[in-house]
Amino acid sequence: MRYTPELSLDDYNVSLQNGFLPHSPPLKVLANPYYWPWEHIVRDLPAHIQFRTIRQAVEELPVLATDQLQGEPEWRRAYLLLAYLTHAYIWGGETPKDVLPPAISAPFLEVSNHLELPPCATYAALNLWNYSIPHPNADLTNPDLLSVTASFTGTKDEEWFLMISVAMEAKGGQLIALMLDIIHAATLDDSSRVSDLLLQFSEGLKELRKLLERMYEHNRPPVFYHQLRPFLAGSKNMAAAGLPNGVFYDVGEGKGKWHQYSGGSNAQSSLIQTFDIFLGVEHTATGGMKSHGATQAKNGFMQEMRNYMPGPHRRFLEMLSHTSNVRAYALTHKADSPVRDAFNAAVMSLGVFRDSHIQIVTRYIILAAKSKPPTTDATQINLATSTTTHMKKKDGVSGGIHGTGGTDLIPFLRQTRDETKATASYVD
Repeated sequence: MRYTPELSLDDYNVSLQNGFLPHSPPLKVLANPYYWPWEHIVRDLPAHIQFRTIRQAVEELPVLATDQLQGEPEWRRAYLLLAYLTHAYIWGGETPKDVLPPAISAPFLEVSNHLELPPCATYAALNLWNYSIPHPNADLTNPDLLSVTASFTGTKDEEWFLMISVAMEAKGGQLIALMLDIIHAATLDDSSRVSDLLLQFSEGLKELRKLLERMYEHNRPPVFYHQLRPFLAGSKNMAAAGLPNGVFYDVGEGKGKWHQYSGGSNAQSSLIQTFDIFLGVEHTATGGMKSHGATQAKNGFMQEMRNYMPGPHRRFLEMLSHTSNVRAYALTHKADSPVRDAFNAAVMSLGVFRDSHIQIVTRYIILAAKSKPPTTDATQINLATSTTTHMKKKDGVSGGIHGTGGTDLIPFLRQTRDETKATASYVD
């Protein structure tokens, strides 16, 4: 390793082996019986949702204190459990619930504050801290070996959707050391090493894209869209879905506060934003509805999504923003030079990765919105239903389809992809 020796990845909860995944596999269950009321409901969550008993089960929960949680793994497990309970409670009926009871709100706010995360189902809860392996030496980059510890639907489709992301985090995490090496080589003006390592980085992004495209193997679009996606929805920009004010987090004794949060999103992956920062990609897309005459905030939605990352990971991105010099270094070299060519190749590899993401979104959301639910059971009146209705009022197929955080989905993804590719420079 040749990157700056004073940089300690441990300070950011980042691993050279696993990236932003935990150093050790997440807990499968909280060992303290005190917290088993949460565990028991989450264990049976698919059945509670199917038979419409989730809200009664949550409302019968005692208000548990957080002072018996010991160590970060237990705090993370508690966060996962409360995130799943929160979204199941809100979206697990014929209409959404806009008041979260104290048994969830009170501990969730405390756990979230400890982990520097918002109290909702973030990417960290759904993916980073929600996997299990069959043995300690299992390959985390192989989704066939991974399984979830919590599920809304109990389907293989949901598990595969989440575990593909976990495998990508593990595989992409192995590129972190490479990126830091490239930054250091640029600092030393070692141009041959920079170009060689950038080409290795491009190959790594190609491998990630292949892994992403395995999504089709076990995740059926109708199951994802109609059964899982509604529970990933947030409470921000959700007036059309039945939450005009967001959700009131009731902490008891007449106290509480209204909150509006985005739903789980891959934009909350620190890994993906690491690639952007490393290559000097800047995004202006806000991800929201177009506002005529309004000035787009620099980095918009992507910057906002950092608030949904664990605090140490967020600080890693901030550190990298001040450290990465790769694009600036590449631009000091002439067009068609090895460094410039290698940099442009890396940028285009990330752009092609985003092309694949758009294709997946088109298949799993845009086209799936027009499909019939996979079962005859009534589906919840929720985000999936509201976006389908909104879509039918539009002229284009992609018009009106919003992400789980309320983003104007396809236009946002296309702009993000185009901004990525525009980072490449072929002329002086």
